Amino acid sequence: MTDDIQRRTSERMTKSIEALKQELTRIRTGRAHPSLLDHVTVNYYGNDVPLSQVANVTVEDSRTLAITPWERSMIGAIEKAIMTSDLGLNPATNGPVIRVPLPALTEQRRKDLVKVVRAEAENGRVAIRNIRRDANTELKNALKDKLISEDEGKKSEDQIQKLTDQYVKEVEAILEQKEKDLLAI
Repeated sequence: MTDDIQRRTSERMTKSIEALKQELTRIRTGRAHPSLLDHVTVNYYGNDVPLSQVANVTVEDSRTLAITPWERSMIGAIEKAIMTSDLGLNPATNGPVIRVPLPALTEQRRKDLVKVVRAEAENGRVAIRNIRRDANTELKNALKDKLISEDEGKKSEDQIQKLTDQYVKEVEAILEQKEKDLLAI
């Protein structure tokens, strides 16, 4: 019983870490990477689909993304989708390839992005603590229903706290790396 609760808790905390990483990939650093455009959707014959399903996104150099649409007729729709996204990018078409230059980040913009990253990390820590709370509640209910002994309950609470500490440290490491990436010139 307690092993099952710990396993589910660990799985949920891992998913929280993955969600944090996914959210942080959307916050751009000075370098180009294809995942920057992962959340951009393009109108494809009346349906909104992810950009990666209508084009190939590659890194041309450290500050430029190259997008090659599968269909030439999609160039206009892809450009429009990128321009209307929250990224503040201006694509330029060159024949069958759309180039997206990433402007250099100003010092003020970097500091603003660091604040956003810290807020996302705090959301990740809160999510992990909420998972801990849920697991402890589940343990207390099992203890109340006499499904586990007090010793087992206490031992499991300690294990869940260790898991929580481990995942919070992982959030801190991710935050530190992202801040380092943002502040690097």
